[in-house]
Amino acid sequence: MGAELKNRSFTREERRLYRERLVEHLETLGALLRRGEFDEGTTIGLELELNLVDTEAKPALRNLEVLEHIADPAFQTEIGAFNIEFNHPALQIEGLGLKQLEDSLRAELNHAQERAGDAGTEIVAVGILPTLGRSFGTTEDWISPGQRYAALNSQVLEARGEDVLIDIAGPERLRFHAENIAPEAACTSVQLHVQVSPENFAATWNAAQIIAAPQVALAANSPIFMEKVLWQESRIEVFKQAIDTRAPELKTQGVRPRVWFGERWITSIMDLFEENVRYFPALLPELSEDPARLSPDGHPSLDELRLHNGTVYRWNRPIYDPSGAVPHLRLENRLLPAGPTVVDTVANAALFFGLVRALRTADRPLWSRMAFSTATENFLECAKHGLEATVYWPGLGELPVVELIERHLLPLAASGLRDLGVAEDEITRYLGVLHDRVVSEQTGATWQVKRLHALEDTGLARHEALAAMVKEYAHHMNVGTPVHLWPL
Repeated sequence: MGAELKNRSFTREERRLYRERLVEHLETLGALLRRGEFDEGTTIGLELELNLVDTEAKPALRNLEVLEHIADPAFQTEIGAFNIEFNHPALQIEGLGLKQLEDSLRAELNHAQERAGDAGTEIVAVGILPTLGRSFGTTEDWISPGQRYAALNSQVLEARGEDVLIDIAGPERLRFHAENIAPEAACTSVQLHVQVSPENFAATWNAAQIIAAPQVALAANSPIFMEKVLWQESRIEVFKQAIDTRAPELKTQGVRPRVWFGERWITSIMDLFEENVRYFPALLPELSEDPARLSPDGHPSLDELRLHNGTVYRWNRPIYDPSGAVPHLRLENRLLPAGPTVVDTVANAALFFGLVRALRTADRPLWSRMAFSTATENFLECAKHGLEATVYWPGLGELPVVELIERHLLPLAASGLRDLGVAEDEITRYLGVLHDRVVSEQTGATWQVKRLHALEDTGLARHEALAAMVKEYAHHMNVGTPVHLWPL
């Protein structure tokens, strides 16, 4: 999805040819997997989506101007004109890899923050910017320029046949029709990448699906959208509805949404690519000049398959990457919100990398003892209620998610990180941040809601309280103190 497109509309002939190429590319990928010609490294990576605000903490629709000031190709546009994205280069997790990630991420964001200030804006890392108001998405100014974003917007609306309905019930209720897919831009995330060998991919993906629920509960940071208090991690449901290509009748028929948790455990990475082609019509069927094109390193590029894969929004997405001397596979974990701080972000990453390692190598797979539907229910429960959620876990039954994390998952993550060769001091540091967050039960989401209500109790109107809260949030974010220590 990172490359620019040539077109924003497509012919029937282009759609037919695109479908044929997808089938051809599936066969090519299957042959590559059978030959086993993949890099088996253990690198990790990270992408971070960010919001831009003005001096009043309102969204600043100036990402192109800010990117000119930053002048670093690692920072790119996102779909929202008030968003930018930072792509951190891959690195090794062993030893002090997590500390290197924290130091590098902090330095890059400090530089970007300084340059954004030159453009009269400020960067805020949060799952959903709380000061998005009633004017959000009412004009095309909210969407970044470029054929890629225009095509995505037009194709979603064309497939749906009507405006996008956002309807979410939490402590408060939000219901409105959006004239474009700008609500997707509200959803800013951290995307974690882990390189995986073909034989280990299925176990890694299954493990990632199981831990999605406690992950989102512990990292929740998106409780407010369009000035309404909704789910603890509202971004999960906002994103699903914002990019939904189904008319109501298709939902009733059980047609799968493009933002998809999945429906079964897998036995191969091919299960996911095959499902993508089987279930989802091409959203951006742009044909490459040569379907058999090779990458600069001589590997099948599979352009159509990779583009299509980028328009099926799994919370744990498979990635085929033909770059490098040997192609490689990655799992992209997409369910975490941005923020609140750099150390919180790296701590959340440590939990993910440690848990998937420990669960992947366990003697008895956890997913053999849990129905996939239960993992789905756990995920939605934790998105709604955060650390107040109750989940089901094999061997433990139903229990509060805070108990699951503190007593069972943090020790398991520590074991996985040791197996990855992470330094013991780093394990203690990052998992200690998460332990203290669990004990305090203060996530970015709970802090935002409590501060909002406290500010409203002083007599401020909702929009005034939200602006004041975001300013406080930005201050604490820049200081860098973990969120469990933020004062209320």
